Order: sequence, then structure tokens, then C-alpha cells
Amino acid sequence: MSRRSSRAVSPSGTLAFPVVALLGVVLVSLNLRTAVTSLSPLLGVIDAEIGLGAGGMGLLGMVPTAMFALWGVLTPVVLRRTGLEVLTVLAMTAAAAGQILRAFAHDPWVMGAGSLVALAGMGIGNVVAPPLVKKYFPRHVAAVSMAYITGLQLGTVVPALVAVPVDEVAGWRVSIGWWAVLAIVAAVPWVIEILRGGSDPGGSTTAGSTSAGSTSAGSAPAGSSRATTVVGGSGPAHRVRVWRSPVGVALALFFGTNSLCTYAFFTWLPAVAESIGMTRAEGGLALAVYSAIGLIAALVVPWAAGRFEDPYPVVVVSVVCYLAGFAGLLWAPGAAPWLWICLLGVGPSTFPLCLTLINLRTRTQAGSAALSGFSQGVGYTAASLGPVVFGLLLSGPGLGGGLAFLTVVLAVMCVVGRIACRPRMLEDTLR
Repeated sequence: MSRRSSRAVSPSGTLAFPVVALLGVVLVSLNLRTAVTSLSPLLGVIDAEIGLGAGGMGLLGMVPTAMFALWGVLTPVVLRRTGLEVLTVLAMTAAAAGQILRAFAHDPWVMGAGSLVALAGMGIGNVVAPPLVKKYFPRHVAAVSMAYITGLQLGTVVPALVAVPVDEVAGWRVSIGWWAVLAIVAAVPWVIEILRGGSDPGGSTTAGSTSAGSTSAGSAPAGSSRATTVVGGSGPAHRVRVWRSPVGVALALFFGTNSLCTYAFFTWLPAVAESIGMTRAEGGLALAVYSAIGLIAALVVPWAAGRFEDPYPVVVVSVVCYLAGFAGLLWAPGAAPWLWICLLGVGPSTFPLCLTLINLRTRTQAGSAALSGFSQGVGYTAASLGPVVFGLLLSGPGLGGGLAFLTVVLAVMCVVGRIACRPRMLEDTLR
């Protein structure tokens, strides 16, 4: 495996490390889940005041994945007409506006509208983050992926951890609304990059400039005409038909099965915790712990994906931990509840793997943007079923029914994850 350079080449041709862009990527990552996990522990309190109802709470749980899916499809289309930086600023503005609107909601409709706006911004942010890494850090893909995925995990953990304490001190409106400030701050570095002239609509990095960032993911056979294909150039990017590649399809389904399980627990883990005897505060803490385990994965998994050609063992470990947690919740819930929660927390280790593979399985910025949008669009469409189906099973057959459903999903993940982890590049497998 070749050693990556410690410095990146700036657009002007000088050797420099884009510190402002790095700060921008990390700040954006901190904002990509705040509207999701700040709300879940407070659904009961909010329902009591504005009357969400069981259906309304279920729909709010479905909104994140639905908006992530919609904007996964739409964002690459918009990117062909505007720059990454401009769209990132718009995304963070929408995230801030939506969270402010939710904080002032006095009925379910306004709460729903605020959620749609906030999560649209976050859905766009999901898609633009990987190509931003590809554009500004082509020689540091694994390292910067580690930084932004760690930021994403922190932005998932902290809102869940502080939601109930802030609610008890200042009320639920402050608890879900104050995250808008962080979104506004996240837009600032990208405004600076726009003023510097760093935004290039539809711009794309060529295979030659990104080869160092993807060396560890494998390379095309010598002499292959597809190995050096440039998707896009200095002008508008060409459309990359991701669905015509087995790499693209497998990664989309891999993303979908991972997200379905993850968002089922993001929405219902506090209720599951209470069903096995925990308090409401402990339910919020359980969600925070579930999310916090991902911090370790965010540090380890991108490194493993960048170092090893085939990171499929990450998938195996994730699935085994999920199943062990399911068994504990079903057959020994009171014996070691926090152990079961921790095992569940290891399960989403496939999430940082999915995000890292978006860049490690593409040769160009255009390919990265297209694969990011397609995998997240298709993946989150599947994932939107998670909160609804799991919630229905939880209230009907019970916890066993819900976990049986997720076990079937994990079986599918094992199959598509095997295909997605193989060291093949998107641009080399387009048909």
C-alpha cells in the first residue's frame, strides 16, 4: 500500500493544507443529526403540549429518512448547476431556519413544517460532505473522513445526551431550538471559501488528481480504458449513471439496510429502554450511549477502510453485535441492560464504512457526488420504513416482532455488504 502525501495541492498550484475547508467540513458534520436526536427523547413532552399523537410521532420519526432520501436524489441535480460551497451554505441556512421554526411550534403542522425544512438542509449536507472531502483533501480521504464522521457522531450523541436536562431547566423549545446557532456558525467557513473564489459549479477532480486518495481501495487493471476515464472536467460535470454499476447498487442497498436499523433505534430506543424498566431520563441516556459508541467506530473504521482492500470484517462484527444485543433485550433484559445497549451501539459501525467507501470506491469528484447522492437517496428511502415498521411491530406483537424484522434486514446487509466491500471502483464498473 502506498503512503499518502502529507500535503494537499491548492487550486492555485501551491502546496497548502486548506484549514478553513477542514473547519467547514467538521462544522457541517456536527449539524447533520441535531434535528433528529434532540427531538426523540422529548417526543412525550412535546406530544403532551401540542398533541402530536401516536401517528404524528411516528411520522416525525419517518421525516429524517424521507428527507435524506429525497435530497439524496435532488442534490446531485442541483450540484450540476451550482457550486458545492454555495449549496453547503444554503443547506446550513435551511437547517437553522427549520430548527427555529420547530422551537416556536404550537401545533403539529408547524412542528412538521419545521422538521421538513431543517432535515432538507441536513439531507443536502449529507450528500455534499463526501465530495467536499474529495475536492479539498484528495490525498487525505481516510483521515478527513475520520474527522467529519467523528463530528457527525458527536452531533448525534450530544443533542440526545443534553435534551432532557435542558428541557428540565429551560423547556423543550430551547432544548430543540438552540442547535440553530451551530448551523449558522457552520455556514461561515463556506462563505469565506465562496469569497475566495473556491466555488466551481459542477467542477470535478480528474482521476489523476485523486488516485492518491483512492490507492488503498484498489486500482483498475493495467491497460484498462475505464481506469482513466474522467467523469466531468473543468466545466459542468457529466452525469454519472450510478445505478448501472454493481458497486453503486450494492453500496446503496448497504447504506439502506444500515440506516433502516439505525433510524429505527434513533426513534424508538428510548421507548424500548422504558419497556425493559428504565426511566425516561435513562431512555434518553440510552440513546446517547447508543450514538456515542459510534465515536469509536468513527475513529477506527475509516482508518481500516483506507488501510485494507476489503473491510468486510467490519460488517461481520457489526451484525454479530447487533444480534447479541437483540438476544439480551429479549431473553435477559434486566440482567445487563447497559451491556445490551452498548452492543446495539456497535452495530452502526457500518455507517462510517458506507461514508468512507463513497470516496474510496470512486476516482473523481463527480463520481463521489453521484455515488453519495444515489446511495443516500436509495438507502434512506429504504431506511424510512424503519421507524414506522418497527414502531408498529413494537406496539403490536411487541419487542420480539420488531427485532425479528431487523434480523431479516441484517441478513440482507450481510449479502450486499459483501459486494460493496470488494475493491472495485465505480467508474470502472459502469455498464
